[in-house]
Amino acid sequence: MVKELLKKLSDAHGVTSREGNIRDIVRAELAGVVDEFREDKMGNLIAIKRGDGFSIMLAAHMDEIGLMVQYIDEKGFIRVVPLGGWFGPVLYCQRVILHGTKGPVPGVIGAKPPHVMKEEERRKEIKIEDMFIDVGAASAEEVKNLGIEIGTPITIDREYRELAGTRVTGKALDNRVGVAMLIRALQQADSPHTLYAVFTVQEELGLKGAKVSAYSLNPDCAIATDVTIPGDHPGIDKKDASVEMGKGPVLVLVSASGRGLMADPRMTAWLRETAEKNNIPYQLEVGTGGNTDATIIHLERGGIPSIPFSIPARYIHSPVEVVDTADIEAGVRLLVEALKSKPAL
Repeated sequence: MVKELLKKLSDAHGVTSREGNIRDIVRAELAGVVDEFREDKMGNLIAIKRGDGFSIMLAAHMDEIGLMVQYIDEKGFIRVVPLGGWFGPVLYCQRVILHGTKGPVPGVIGAKPPHVMKEEERRKEIKIEDMFIDVGAASAEEVKNLGIEIGTPITIDREYRELAGTRVTGKALDNRVGVAMLIRALQQADSPHTLYAVFTVQEELGLKGAKVSAYSLNPDCAIATDVTIPGDHPGIDKKDASVEMGKGPVLVLVSASGRGLMADPRMTAWLRETAEKNNIPYQLEVGTGGNTDATIIHLERGGIPSIPFSIPARYIHSPVEVVDTADIEAGVRLLVEALKSKPAL
């Protein structure tokens, strides 16, 4: 069951540029499954299943958005900067974990209480620069003694939970969903081709790990597994996000209104034909926002035919992201079947 793997990945902590915990899980899950592991200088983990001369890169970013300590004041309150795309109000009054030199330290994010705000202040968005972290310390020295210093990474303290039916919620499902899907696909794949499964770093800070790994591997084509926004809940129009949870994985034809990626039509045809031949549900998306590792992979070398392969996820970049594990299972099946063949490039 993918639920058990997803829980393990979601509950693990791996803020962007500090993905070691996730690498360890991937290595353990794929031990004995792949022919070789490589770890490059940036920290990308590359799991290789050797085959013929045609190579397929499968990318899934390991990192989650988080925070980093910027300043500690004399009373022990900690100021932070975001690592990745946070919407300020989502962070207000969350519980966090600071990953210090002496181990994890719990804390809470505070800000000025609404009870003492002026009317005009209440109408404004609470910004991250107005927040602080309280670890219970009374001085900067106490904070230092806890192993916290400038540069300490911070993640959200939130645990994975099952919801009704096949739906689950947790932190970092963007993109532990893609990681789980790629792990399960590799465990089942019987491909004649060489597979480079790249668990990338620093996607949330600009697709950096994917750029480096795509350049070094120079694959014949690439699929990036990630999540995408569905339009099936209140507050969003279907015309702006047409896909839905529970209706299968998503082939992203366009990301960021074409400023990001125009998926290679040959890659799209390959995955569509595979899905239809095997009666696997799938959806198509033309997106206006958000990019994936595929956006940078397709620009490397002389151009690498690429496509994002995504799972609908509600409330992304929050501590309570929601996905339908039936979509993930369908995504695994589609990848496994597709990898038996190759696109007509």
